Amino acid sequence: MTPSSDPATTLLGTAPGRPGSLDLLRQAAEAVRLPQDPAADLIVRLEARTARIGVVGLGYVGLPLALRFAELGFPVTGFDIDAGRVEAITAGRSPLHGIADARVAAAGLAAYADMAAARGCDALIICVPTPLGPHKEPELGPVRAALAALAPHLRHGQAIALESTTYPGTTEEFVLPVLAAAGLTVGKDAFAIYSPEREDPGNPEGTVGRVPKLVAGATPTCLTVGQALYGPAAGALVPVSSLRAAELVKLYENVFRAVNIGLVNELKRISHALGLDVQEVIDAAATKPFGFMPFRPGPGLGGHCIPVDPYYLAWKARELGVPSDFVELAGRVNDAMPAYVVGRLRDALDARGTPLRGARILLIGLAYKPGVADTRESPAIEILRLLAGRGVQAAYHDPLVPRFAAAHGAPALESQPLDPAFVAAQDAVLVVTPQPGIDFAALRAHARLIVDTRGVYRDAAVETGAALPFETRGDFPPPAEPAYHPVIQA
Repeated sequence: MTPSSDPATTLLGTAPGRPGSLDLLRQAAEAVRLPQDPAADLIVRLEARTARIGVVGLGYVGLPLALRFAELGFPVTGFDIDAGRVEAITAGRSPLHGIADARVAAAGLAAYADMAAARGCDALIICVPTPLGPHKEPELGPVRAALAALAPHLRHGQAIALESTTYPGTTEEFVLPVLAAAGLTVGKDAFAIYSPEREDPGNPEGTVGRVPKLVAGATPTCLTVGQALYGPAAGALVPVSSLRAAELVKLYENVFRAVNIGLVNELKRISHALGLDVQEVIDAAATKPFGFMPFRPGPGLGGHCIPVDPYYLAWKARELGVPSDFVELAGRVNDAMPAYVVGRLRDALDARGTPLRGARILLIGLAYKPGVADTRESPAIEILRLLAGRGVQAAYHDPLVPRFAAAHGAPALESQPLDPAFVAAQDAVLVVTPQPGIDFAALRAHARLIVDTRGVYRDAAVETGAALPFETRGDFPPPAEPAYHPVIQA
């Protein structure tokens, strides 16, 4: 659409998206009361907080956003294909760890598994997953399904916002055609927006309303409507020039982390080969007050963004014929970490005369990060799969994940209590995710061997089989009784 065909430009004689355009649109709607101008009418209702907000997908991104709008006084309708989640929200219970039942009950959300109520919504915000396919290609099935379910219920004057992390071009390729098929002209009859989530699962303070929010529109008027939609709920707005630019910004934010985590995971492997403590190296480097940002190594990446987004960007780069060597290399390094951890575990057991096959191994933490119950893309699942393939008798303890259904080649298991006798019976304890509330001092007191992937025990040994002098029995320990450090870095 050219600027001259933009209804807001025609109405106001100014370029929407510049400072003051939102106020001018509001003032024009109030003064002239033009019902034929959907943008101005929607902005007035958004500012009055009478516009109904619809949130599609009530997971870790959608539910906090829906609650934020409801707490600001907006009428809110939620949609989710998970009937159990809808039932819980309708009953005033939280379906997610970290969100209190009382907060959900007070919000009074209307929740549905069916999309028919979407027609009554003035703005529809899509917060569905964007996982990877079997060959690490973008899997946009959830976005397609959400749009297909919404299509029969779209109407004149609605705003459609996508929050899911995805490759540049997705909003144009998926959202705009659905609006066109509904007979709606983008920027005039309906408003297409991309505003990626910046949720931080496990953060007790949350991010909605505290973290600046990106917003982009398909046209200048769409951007202005997007600013009116998110303005009350966001900590601050960051307007972006185009849908594609906003989509790339979101990928870059997460690829930045993935690349730096890949770098520090590679540094860990080099440090171990040199017999050095990687945590000491990072701590010392972090004393530099400029030009350095500390990242910590681990057993691999997990969650709905960091392990996925590099492959979304690399896929798009391949489509464009552009190299993405850094991005792809970081993905390979991080993907290889679970196997490296299993190798370190095997070496530590071998040094103690215990084969990995048949060993009793207790994993600490199954979720992908501390403070959450989410196991999506968790490296612990891949570690379980690798151990199962080697005949290990695996168990796990995670206070936030009481049971795990068999998936991705990993067996079905239930969380085991950290009974001292049970811990002492394990050949090794593998610290994968240090969940809050775990008594790591008691764990160390009873475990035969701990393999630590997260730096919980800062005195952990580097060499998997090294006899350390301060662990020996007396000045002249018998050669047949080497003393080993009970905690090993991995």
